[in-house]
Amino acid sequence: MSNESQQSIESMTPSEAGAAHAQLSEELRAHNAAYYQDDAPLISDAEYDALFSRLLAIENAFPDFRTEDSLTQQVGAAPSQGFTKVQHAIPMLSLGNAFDEDDVDEFLTRIRRFLSIDEKDPVEIVGEPKIDGLSVSLRYENGRFVRGATRGDGAEGEDITANLRTIEDIPQQLTGSAPDVAEIRGEVYLPKSAFQKLNETQKASGAKIFANPRNAAAGSLRQLDTSITAQRPLRMFAYAWGELSADVSDSQWGFLETIASWGFQTNPIARLCHNLEDVLRLYNDIEDQRATLDYDIDGVVYKVNRIDLQRRLGFVSRAPRWAIAHKFPAEQATTILNGIDIQVGRTGSLTPVARLEPVTVGGVVVSNATLHNEDEIARKDVRVGDTVVIQRAGDVIPQVVHAIAEKRPGDAVAYVFPTNCPVCGSEAVRDIDEAVRRCTGGLICSAQSVERLKHFVSRNAFDIEGLGAKNITAFHMDGLVEGPADIFRLHEKRDGLLEREGWGEQSVDNLLDAINERRTIELDRFIYALGIRQIGQATARLLARTYGSIDDWRTAMAQAQDRESEAYQDLLNIDGIGVSVAEDLLAFVHEEHNRQVLDDLGEQLNIEAFVQPANDSAFAGKTIVFTGTLEKMTRSEAKARAESLGAKVSGSVSSKTDLVVAGPGAGSKAKKATELGIEMIDEDAWIARSES
Repeated sequence: MSNESQQSIESMTPSEAGAAHAQLSEELRAHNAAYYQDDAPLISDAEYDALFSRLLAIENAFPDFRTEDSLTQQVGAAPSQGFTKVQHAIPMLSLGNAFDEDDVDEFLTRIRRFLSIDEKDPVEIVGEPKIDGLSVSLRYENGRFVRGATRGDGAEGEDITANLRTIEDIPQQLTGSAPDVAEIRGEVYLPKSAFQKLNETQKASGAKIFANPRNAAAGSLRQLDTSITAQRPLRMFAYAWGELSADVSDSQWGFLETIASWGFQTNPIARLCHNLEDVLRLYNDIEDQRATLDYDIDGVVYKVNRIDLQRRLGFVSRAPRWAIAHKFPAEQATTILNGIDIQVGRTGSLTPVARLEPVTVGGVVVSNATLHNEDEIARKDVRVGDTVVIQRAGDVIPQVVHAIAEKRPGDAVAYVFPTNCPVCGSEAVRDIDEAVRRCTGGLICSAQSVERLKHFVSRNAFDIEGLGAKNITAFHMDGLVEGPADIFRLHEKRDGLLEREGWGEQSVDNLLDAINERRTIELDRFIYALGIRQIGQATARLLARTYGSIDDWRTAMAQAQDRESEAYQDLLNIDGIGVSVAEDLLAFVHEEHNRQVLDDLGEQLNIEAFVQPANDSAFAGKTIVFTGTLEKMTRSEAKARAESLGAKVSGSVSSKTDLVVAGPGAGSKAKKATELGIEMIDEDAWIARSES
């Protein structure tokens, strides 16, 4: 994994976050393929979790990046080509992560908030060790094992039925009374003791040495020769279900007891917990036992016990809301802080980066760490020359946790954050409500210009093959590309490109062909590519969905410059766009040079109108407003359900509203709906319609 220094999330602008998001996604896809397809991970699980956590943190800070094709909404990697593919009837999802007690507390708080459960009412949680193995799905028909598959990408896995039949923990025929169709899910693992013996055998025969038990288990299950799998003492713990033709239990704990009676192995140290204290006590107990267990674990999984609550909580594309994995702590290390550099982002943000004496943390040598912002440096009183503690938890690059005061050199002085841009020398100012200091140089600052162009060609924007960050930087430095539209005029400079070192006719023509392929682009990708502050992928999609075409969007933005206009109110009525986002959007469009960029690009591109996705729900394409007090579900639950049915949720009633769901206390919005003749129903009617 690269240890290039990266900007802190707190100081990122949307386009800077977009570039970081694209880079992380690309790196994670490579690790997914190595882990899930090749059984040869390039980094440790803790390091992968750190990468993924940063990706998730970026999406939490910039929800617009959480698109359907984001890795946070997917699981694993596409199946390898050696086995028949299996479509999972119900997706095999992954889990969100918690890294400390506060994260676990927040998980329980979110559940109560989403379900509107009082703090005094118990929410039982089932906790069990998180096995570091290979997730599998076992399908039983009339009690007989008929098919087994890997998780794959969550939607499609590999058929490994023959190999799974060799595992003694997997019953071929269920004992007791099971539904006609029962899909049981669990984790296949290789015991530590068996792993050691296997590697001794592999070494003696000159065969592949496995890096860890998880790799050995995955490699064993992917043997095309089933006899090899049969020689390896694989085990399995069952813990979940997929497709069921009938309910098995009304609780997670009851489900575990039931499948144990059918002949499955469930983890004996799993426990039913009644509150946060029970949950954390279980975590500590399992962590204490970790070294003595004959299988690898990397944390504890918590699941809401009541299945009716699980169903109400639902999912967030990639993971259930009702479960989370509490991971064991990542490693820390100490090293010397040799210096502090300042990086300048696309919108001029100044980010401090610690330059470290190289040190190994979690198996990776690192030399850079984030210091987030000037307040963080002051709070931690980190100074050049200090011995500092570095941690790799929840971030793609290490964080400076704190300085070790007793080891501080006598001549170490407090760091003074610069008030001028280190690139162009312009004044760097800080708004009263921001933690970040920004260069005021704007387009005269070369750091900002090139970062804007990098975002424009980034993966989730124009994604032009062959025109990555390195080439766009070089082209900008040499004056070939000053603004975005210049990219689409590079064909006029073909001779100049051919004179560049390393560029032959084929590589130049390939680049120009790739650029031409991107002359047609969807409206939402185009808006996102502009790098407007606070406008990420999801917000760009909202805008495209609302306005439809580039001309209608530009017209509406021009009209919305009048803050008293209907166009401005329509903009604010888009659920997910508040005053702050609207003001950044309108400020961008208000600038003459930005309008010139839009005009220039309009001459070079075919910007396709947004096409609404197909949805057969009665609410698809409808605009719904929720008002008053909802008593049977929270506002978040109602909104999530409406959007899952293809509806748009608005914050206010207008002539464009199709339906108002009014609870007790509905006031001005209900009155306006009546005046406009808009259909209005109560919560019970909404629930009935949405479930039909």
